[in-house]
Amino acid sequence: MPSMTPVSPVPPTLHATASTPALRRSGAEQARLDAALSDLFEQRIRFNQVLGLRIESLGATGPTLRFDMRPELVGHFLYGRLHGGVISAVLDATAGLGLMVAIAEKHPADDTDQVLQRFSRMGTIDLRVDFLRQGIGAHFIASAEVTRLGGRVAATQMRLHNDEGVLIATGAAAYVVS
Repeated sequence: MPSMTPVSPVPPTLHATASTPALRRSGAEQARLDAALSDLFEQRIRFNQVLGLRIESLGATGPTLRFDMRPELVGHFLYGRLHGGVISAVLDATAGLGLMVAIAEKHPADDTDQVLQRFSRMGTIDLRVDFLRQGIGAHFIASAEVTRLGGRVAATQMRLHNDEGVLIATGAAAYVVS
């Protein structure tokens, strides 16, 4: 009769030992990564500054961004509504940030510099936007969900709401990630 040994619910390679570090970032390293992502997204990507994008959350369910309506973002001068190109760019940027967060989660043993290096290979392959309502509001909230993160290609779904919670637009996109 074979011996019954308990089966660990977590593969042994994920347990820390004296010779093998745990495959999770320390709290300090995660804070460093979050700060680096915020700096990269809000300061180093200049177009995001033009749009006025600010990170609201880097949550595990996907990031959320906020931007305020400004005269520079108006696409229809008579109605003062958001330009369709702004909507497209915001959804694309939000998906990119979602992928950055997902890639960091996929490689939990990587330090901040290693994670940031992985982003240099990202690029949009395809972007589809559905404009559902006029882009009218004092500010807007964009969110993204990564629906597939493969070795070479990733897919996302995005949403844009106005300050009253009205869904303005949705998007779907594919990205090269390797």
